[in-house]
Amino acid sequence: MLDRAFFARDSVVVAPELLGCIVTANGVSVRLTEVEAYREDDPASHSFRGPTKRTAVMFGPAGFLYVYFTYGMHFCANLVCGDDGTGAAVLLRAGEVVEGEALARGRRGEAVKDRDLARGPARLAQAMGWDRSDDGRDMIGAVSKSGTAASVAGPRTGITKAADTPWRFAIPGDRFVSPYKRHPKAPAAP
Repeated sequence: MLDRAFFARDSVVVAPELLGCIVTANGVSVRLTEVEAYREDDPASHSFRGPTKRTAVMFGPAGFLYVYFTYGMHFCANLVCGDDGTGAAVLLRAGEVVEGEALARGRRGEAVKDRDLARGPARLAQAMGWDRSDDGRDMIGAVSKSGTAASVAGPRTGITKAADTPWRFAIPGDRFVSPYKRHPKAPAAP
């Protein structure tokens, strides 16, 4: 199991090390295949303008779950990183359900393909059974290392600010990684 010291580091360092790790909650375990790092000095981060009631969990301590609601219909989950008082986290973008498939399928729908049970941040949160009530949940003891996974870095997906910052990390060639989609309002890539 990963301890608090593992998470109490720069999110850009922690993010690729989470690839291949197993996250367990609410009867489901997911092997992480894709993540994105966010920091307080990052204009795309929810913590960029400082702590708010919504983002308070992002400012520490490390190892807790930061859950937010987006597009008026989806929850997404992050693992808080860094020092207390510093707003940083790693968005859990995609994974493979490795345990509790029946529960994940019940939350996601019977017709959903195995590949799509947790492929995408909202799908992953739904498969795990997370919602805003899980914001601030201590995840120490719920994330375990499962070997070492290769990683590739690239631009983050679905954001308009700092879209080209290469803090999206994925296991190369893994079929459970979500497709890259540049936000239509993001400035043109250099």
